[in-house]
Amino acid sequence: MRVQLVRARAGRFETVTVELAEGACVADALSKAGWTLDQTWVALAVYGMAAEPATPLRDGDRVELLRPLQCDPKQARRRRAQARRAVRG
Repeated sequence: MRVQLVRARAGRFETVTVELAEGACVADALSKAGWTLDQTWVALAVYGMAAEPATPLRDGDRVELLRPLQCDPKQARRRRAQARRAVRG
């Protein structure tokens, strides 16, 4: 089975496609790609849905390594709204 792994950094992203045996899990895909979870990559997802290292994979899945949030999404939205109000007067 073929699985794609993706991780993004500021301004660039990396993608690797690996061949795995049927019944493989996320940990197997990470190992095959030579990638690990550390302070930079704090969570996993399969097509945007939270996953664990033991999550089973299917052919064609995309495993995403996720970075920590840089700010609270609600606070970021408030700042954008305030900036728009300031521009409009």
